[in-house]
Amino acid sequence: MKTTKQFQTEVQKLLDLVIHSLYSNKEIFLRELISNASDAIDKIRFESNSNEALLEGNSEWKIKLIPDKTAGTLTITDNGIGMNIAEVEENIGTIANSGTKAFMEALQEAKDTNSPELIGQFGVGFYASFMVADKVILTTRKAGDPKAGCRWESTGDGTYTIEECEKEKRGTEIVLYLKEEMKEYLDEWTIRSIVKKYSDYVQYPITMDITRKEPVKGADGKVIEGGGDIEKTTEETLNSMKAIWARPKSEVTEEEYDEFYKHISHDFEKPFRTIHYSVEGVSEFKALLYIPSHKPFDIFMPNKRRGVHLYVKRVFITDNCEALLPDYLRFVTGVVDSSDLPLNVSREILQEDVQIRRIEKNLVGKILSTLAEIKEKEPEEYLKFYKEFGPVLKEGLHFDYANKEKLQELVLFESSKTEEGKPISLKEYVGRMPEAQKEIYYITGDSREMVTNSPLLEAFNSKGYEVLFLTDAVDEWVVQSLTEYDGKTLKAVDRGDIELDNEEEKKEKEKTKKKSEKEYKDLLEFIKEKLSANIKDVRFSNRLTDSACCLVADEHGMNANLERIMKAMNQNVPETKRVLELNPSHPIMQVLGDMYKADKSNPRLTDYCELLLDQALLTEGSPIKDPLKFTKLVSELMVKAK
Repeated sequence: MKTTKQFQTEVQKLLDLVIHSLYSNKEIFLRELISNASDAIDKIRFESNSNEALLEGNSEWKIKLIPDKTAGTLTITDNGIGMNIAEVEENIGTIANSGTKAFMEALQEAKDTNSPELIGQFGVGFYASFMVADKVILTTRKAGDPKAGCRWESTGDGTYTIEECEKEKRGTEIVLYLKEEMKEYLDEWTIRSIVKKYSDYVQYPITMDITRKEPVKGADGKVIEGGGDIEKTTEETLNSMKAIWARPKSEVTEEEYDEFYKHISHDFEKPFRTIHYSVEGVSEFKALLYIPSHKPFDIFMPNKRRGVHLYVKRVFITDNCEALLPDYLRFVTGVVDSSDLPLNVSREILQEDVQIRRIEKNLVGKILSTLAEIKEKEPEEYLKFYKEFGPVLKEGLHFDYANKEKLQELVLFESSKTEEGKPISLKEYVGRMPEAQKEIYYITGDSREMVTNSPLLEAFNSKGYEVLFLTDAVDEWVVQSLTEYDGKTLKAVDRGDIELDNEEEKKEKEKTKKKSEKEYKDLLEFIKEKLSANIKDVRFSNRLTDSACCLVADEHGMNANLERIMKAMNQNVPETKRVLELNPSHPIMQVLGDMYKADKSNPRLTDYCELLLDQALLTEGSPIKDPLKFTKLVSELMVKAK
């Protein structure tokens, strides 16, 4: 029974964007449909390794294009794995894994900024059909189930119909009823040129019936004069089917590399770098890897799929081989073709296979050495890459101990002495450390602006010591593993005690500090008592030169930034009390000291203690407990200042 249904809201929004000229390059619709057909054949080739019955006696792989100028239709067929009605509903009626707010925002941004086409990278290339067609009919049948035929039809107007149907052969047939102004895509030359440009490397035949007029010939094979012409139709293959990764680098053009990248990644921009090489010996494989020029919108989503396809002797195995690359290199896409693995290898075995581990080690080493070379020889280009993928690459410092030394040479950080957008390496930082500086100092926070204005930097600035700004969320985990570099310890400016002075300065400050501690001993105890519900301790600071106060964590305690990150991740964060540090030289100490001596029961004294804490919370970017009371006290102080 035919059923009419509404598109999912996100799908309809997508169709509206597509139909109303989101993409100027209309011809990509054919590339996307051919790519989907190729994927469908890949899948049945893999599944048939363990279930030959799925082939139904047909293993002559083919993608066929059928233009019909009379009907105004272009048909694309394949003998891939096909779909049942539930899969059609999931894959076409909805945006299965990409139906998110972020997905639609990314598409809208592309429209607003005139950025290159990006429909394919979200796995919804089928919808590109509506750029050229008024109506689309899809007929498909799942391999191995003769009764699983299904027909889907839509004009892109917000609804579609779906019904069960009979289909003799497995696979999928898509009929596009082309718009009048899109009839050029029925021309033989146009179709040939599109296939050659985008899909020449697809490893399955892309065919089309070609009709030619030929002169009538006699039995001897000679043309009969005046015999006229006859029409002869033959099925021709339009693509070379050469596996691009199996060809020598010298024979592959940059354009071919770029087009294969777009085919495999569904990205419409050129890749940042192409890595093509082969390995012989203990482990034999060929690899064609791509580093994208921009990060996909879903790179930090937990269900982000990997981009590396695994082949064994040119037979597709999987397009999501998690064992080939570690998670921090999940932005890399491409193909790995092994000569060592068995064709019937399972996804479970891949996780433990020794050969796969060898390949992974080799791939990681090649990618990291390529990045290191770019960083050294083309620093501006490397900076472009790092702005896109730096936070992802840094994850490796926490998870990939074997490559820690290589990775720590690749990471970059902004600092208190760099311009915004011009980060430096750890090597550069160490190279310009003053002789008296013994540790590498850093501060974590939400943004450069926040950490730049932190009072925690005052003593470092006065000494001329550079402080690294770690403003990516992942940095809090990175520094748990990156504890030293070049024999120098990494030290957080907001944790534990800080000692920046030489012996002479230390003696002088110690004398002043002891004097202040003696003078304000009772006041410090009073402040600690009044704020005991929120702080762990009160002490005089070595960090402050201008500000009155700041909050710091214990040496191995949770600082404010990590606490904010954990809460944002909906984690149950235990209540953390930090130390309130006071500047003994700040005039406010004299004011508080005089008030305490005059009348320790003065309620204003308690108010000012709370103001100190609120001030410290605000400067570290944390919310204050009672904003209304804070603003009231500040207002009263402003009135008194008249």
